[in-house]
Amino acid sequence: MLPISDENPTEIRPVVTVALILLNVYAWFQLQGAGTEMALEASVMHFGTIPCEITGACPAEGLSGGTILTSMFMHGSWEHIIGNMLFLWVFGNNIEDSMGHLRFLVFYLLCGAMAGGAHIFFNLASPVPAVGASGAISGVMGAYIVLYPHARVRTWFPPIFLFHVRAMFFLAYWFILQLAMAAVEVGSEAGEQGGVAVWAHVGGFVAGVALVKVFENRTLTHARRAKIQLTPHEVARARPWL
Repeated sequence: MLPISDENPTEIRPVVTVALILLNVYAWFQLQGAGTEMALEASVMHFGTIPCEITGACPAEGLSGGTILTSMFMHGSWEHIIGNMLFLWVFGNNIEDSMGHLRFLVFYLLCGAMAGGAHIFFNLASPVPAVGASGAISGVMGAYIVLYPHARVRTWFPPIFLFHVRAMFFLAYWFILQLAMAAVEVGSEAGEQGGVAVWAHVGGFVAGVALVKVFENRTLTHARRAKIQLTPHEVARARPWL
């Protein structure tokens, strides 16, 4: 089930969302060799979050705690990065539009860090590196379900079905699925073997729900909810860069 777009127009240009997408794409090509085996393995081991290195359960050989940040810009496959960037584009531009540029950037990185922390907490001794922007993007999705639960999301159900689904149903289904997968992993090594850090997804989503009201720009959010078209002067007064 993939989001294609949403019916939720924006007031400000999503410059941070676009910049984050470009940074992820740059890292994929320049640091990860666009998925070539040697470059991919080296980048994941060096920039990925390895829980046991951070908790001290194993010797630290890479960037240790710094990988909580760098891992947000690493991916494991073409499908991984394309899927993440699609979700970031569909939901990120509206959350940036509701927070302003700088607030959104801080929010995104903080959600990613908290998602990484959740993954580490449930995998304290794991030597398996975790990579991907999905923890931070999960935070964006958590913010979206709080701010725009009734927005319609164009959703593709492979192979051919295309539906318009309210955001609250799409995102609630996604979150429940992550919870179910996480529950299966409790007390097992399924997450390490499956390659999906579902606890990062859960942690990021919860962080987004908890933090969105702290970071939202109420002037911008009110305009979106009331479907009010702000003038350029009103947008400027809302201080979207902050």
